[in-house]
Parts: sequence; structure tokens; C-alpha cells
Amino acid sequence: MTLSNVLFDLDGTLTEPARGITNCYRYALRSLGRPAPPQSDLLKFIGPPMRQNFAAILATDDAELIERAVALYREEFALTGLYENEVYAGVREMLAELRAANLRLFVATSKLTQYSVRVLEHFDLAEFFVSVHGAARDGSLDDKALLVARLLGEEGLDPAESVMVGDREHDVIAARRNGVRCVGVAYGYGSRAELTAAGADFICDTPAEVAALLTGQKTR
Repeated sequence: MTLSNVLFDLDGTLTEPARGITNCYRYALRSLGRPAPPQSDLLKFIGPPMRQNFAAILATDDAELIERAVALYREEFALTGLYENEVYAGVREMLAELRAANLRLFVATSKLTQYSVRVLEHFDLAEFFVSVHGAARDGSLDDKALLVARLLGEEGLDPAESVMVGDREHDVIAARRNGVRCVGVAYGYGSRAELTAAGADFICDTPAEVAALLTGQKTR
């Protein structure tokens, strides 16, 4: 099967966002007068939809409280959080190799599109991507399967010629629900066990392995 399109998750796949994301969770919780979990627990919330995360952290289904927490998080993230981030070693080279192989690259992320674009531009990665597709402010695309479905539809991509690259089970599940193959990356925030259980077609340990796999897949 010819591979033409690669959909990338952002946090934990292209960039290491832990400092910015956990700082923003702490800011939101502090502003609400709530205690923050330990850093090791906060790291588990990198990847899943933010509303789902705050519901778990605050142990609540109060939609108003959750929306207030999300707004506070985004307030801080827009100012400082998005810059408290770094590109994983080897990512730039991976993207360049995939583009050189004439693959079309896209971003599919649970982060808001405007923040995702700013991150990519800040780290000089935006040039590699055809487009960036992120979450909706109203939460309508919090289910990543819906986000991937919209990306495929808007860009006119054939799922059979596409692959999703991500570090969490949400990326794998979203890909599978849309008939897209998935490469799990074990250098991010999801374990090999998580990625395997979710049904990843392949698992890579480094960006270089991703590039080698996908350029090889293109010729099959």
C-alpha cells in the first residue's frame, strides 16, 4: 500500500512539553484554590483532552468548574507555557527526511490550533507541514477520532494512504477508528504497553526509526 500522508501528534511526539504543561496545570489549580498533584501524576495528563484531565484532577463533573479550569490553563499557556517546551532530538531531521521522500505532513493535536501553530513557528517546524488541525475551543473535537476524521475530510486524504504518529493511546485509537495505520512512539508519554494494548501497528523508539519505517513503507 502506498503511503502518501503522515499525521503527527504534537505534544510528546514532536516536542517535549512537560515543563509548560505542568506549570499551566499548577497555575489553574492554584487560581482555583485547589492543590496540585505531584509532578509524576501531572505528567500522566500530557496527551489526553484537557477537559477530561481536569475532571479527573478535580474529581468533578461540574462543567462550569471544568471550563473555568480550562480557561485559566489557556490563559497561562498563551503567555508562557507554549514556550516552556523543546523539540525532541532528531525530530527536525525526521521531518526533513519524510518531506524529501515526498510525503505530505500534517499535525493532528488536542492542543488548540492557534497555540499549535505558534509552537511550530517558534521552533521553526511549521515549514514542514501542509496544515495544522487542533482542538476546538468549545470541546467539540475533544475526541481525537473526530479531529482525525475532520482532518481527513477537509484535506481529502485517503485513510488507506495515511498513517498517524503519536505517543498515547488516544492517537492510536483515533487512527484505528478512521481506518488509518498508526505508529506509536515510545520516547513520548505513553508506554510500550499502552501503545500495544491500544493496537499500534508499529512502535518506534526514536524519530530516526520513524523516518526509516515510513520511508520504507512508502515503497511498498
